[in-house]
Amino acid sequence: MKYSIGVDFGTLSGRTVLVEVETGKEIATAIKAYTHGVIDRYLPDGMTKLEPDWALQHPADYLEVLQVTIPEVLQKAAVSADDVIGIGIDFTSCTMLPVDAAGIPLCMKEEFKKNPHSYVKLWKHHAAQEEANRLNEIAKQRGEKFLQRYGGKISSEWLIPKIWQILNEAPEVYEAADQMLEATDWVVSRLTGEVKRNSCTAGYKAIWDKQEGYPSREFFQSLDPRLATLVEEKLSTDLYPIGSKAGELTAEAAKLTGLKPGTAVAVGNVDAHVSAPAVGITEPGKMLMIMGTSTCHILLGEEKKAVPGICGAVEDGVIQGLIGYEAGQSCVGDHFEWFVENGVPARYMEEAKERGIDIHQLLTEKASLLNPGESGLIALDWWNGNRSTLVDADLTGVIVGATLHTKPEEIYRALIEATAYGTRMIVETFREHGVPIHELYAAGGIAEKNRLMMQIYADVLNMEIRVSASAQTPALGAAMFGAVAAGKERGGYDSIVEAARKMAKVKDEYYKPLPEHAAVYEKLYQEYKKLYDYFGRGENNVMKRLKQIKKTATANGDQSAPSEGAENE
Repeated sequence: MKYSIGVDFGTLSGRTVLVEVETGKEIATAIKAYTHGVIDRYLPDGMTKLEPDWALQHPADYLEVLQVTIPEVLQKAAVSADDVIGIGIDFTSCTMLPVDAAGIPLCMKEEFKKNPHSYVKLWKHHAAQEEANRLNEIAKQRGEKFLQRYGGKISSEWLIPKIWQILNEAPEVYEAADQMLEATDWVVSRLTGEVKRNSCTAGYKAIWDKQEGYPSREFFQSLDPRLATLVEEKLSTDLYPIGSKAGELTAEAAKLTGLKPGTAVAVGNVDAHVSAPAVGITEPGKMLMIMGTSTCHILLGEEKKAVPGICGAVEDGVIQGLIGYEAGQSCVGDHFEWFVENGVPARYMEEAKERGIDIHQLLTEKASLLNPGESGLIALDWWNGNRSTLVDADLTGVIVGATLHTKPEEIYRALIEATAYGTRMIVETFREHGVPIHELYAAGGIAEKNRLMMQIYADVLNMEIRVSASAQTPALGAAMFGAVAAGKERGGYDSIVEAARKMAKVKDEYYKPLPEHAAVYEKLYQEYKKLYDYFGRGENNVMKRLKQIKKTATANGDQSAPSEGAENE
């Protein structure tokens, strides 16, 4: 029996699965939480404070995941490294970092340890919004065609705005960086000893196109004269398609992971995109929702259409020969976690503790007793900005209809419903612009565990939803690409379509919409759309004004705050 390994680098942890190549059966799983987690308040020194909207990570955490989880799955399964033919990895994106000529992250160098810009900028780092706004403004003025591929806007979450922020705020970091890399490409380079940038992240997050390449030097010059040579000096025009082999495991990487030198390593991939073939999606008209802290929507099409507010339409972006469309919601699991941490009374926590269940489980149980519309609430799911279809990280959350009688479970259900409305907005936008969606699939921890949420989604969208049979869908997809990197001669596959026929899987059970619920949600969705347009399309920019007031007040507060010594006196 031959095996492949998939490593999924998420927002809070890395997950590794060992998979039978012939059947797709997952033999063993291991999870390692990142030692540094998400760095969003202070750098690891505990002293360097970060401004609002920052989200960083430490690259050492990624190497720890490889070091801990790969030997663990081999040990759990009692499988020899000799029988592992390939390894694939996937990552959140755009998660990027500056490295020197030797591939060492600048944050690991003494002179940059206290500089926030030397660290990994996580996908949900939104502090480059000003750069994104300026980029979009200049691109529109110049009539740049690439905007159409990205729904009319480039997001602050993407590579170029993040790089431009580094240049603006820490030019010394920009100058010291030999390359600006996606984290997925950096980890692959640590395994193979060579940087091979993947075309998936370049296409979706770095404004690259298979036919046209990057935007012109003149465009980068128009952004900032210092960016004129960005592509040549900090990026690369050498890009490798997903499904290809990046190289083989070096002796050093083999020592780190417990695998054999020479094991095939796949070109890096994105967590959402790698998941589509893992549920068997290899043809147009089927959309996958990868539901976690955020949700990413992946859809295949036969031709490239301009769809407002999507994250990208990339040739060969998911499956070779097809257009891979991406859309997303920045706040899903994060949404519910925020409420649990900040809005649930002690008596609910005590009840959950007494019953020996998780607080999310308790709230879900109570929320499931409510009928659609019974709470009298409607919410906008923008606690972490809006990715699709407005592409605006400066938007914030709203709950309408609260009274002195509103209960925690009613708010919790309203937040779930808000994310379902957000998904429906994305589905309808695709359909309105000529990209059909006939079937819905879901993957991720929420799809796996929360039956209420999945039923609400089926009711709001009025569509059946099939769920991945894997609890670690991205890692399974990464393992499938690892098997493709190995190739048929080593016991793997020659294409991801071929691998999907044998290794992909969904549950037999699926969610069907309830007509009586769908009718109520149709009315509620129409109200959601009105709020969506009112707050999101410029009629009332109160959210942005409040953010500016907060920023000013915070700055003034920092200046006037007494010193620790003064407080003690």
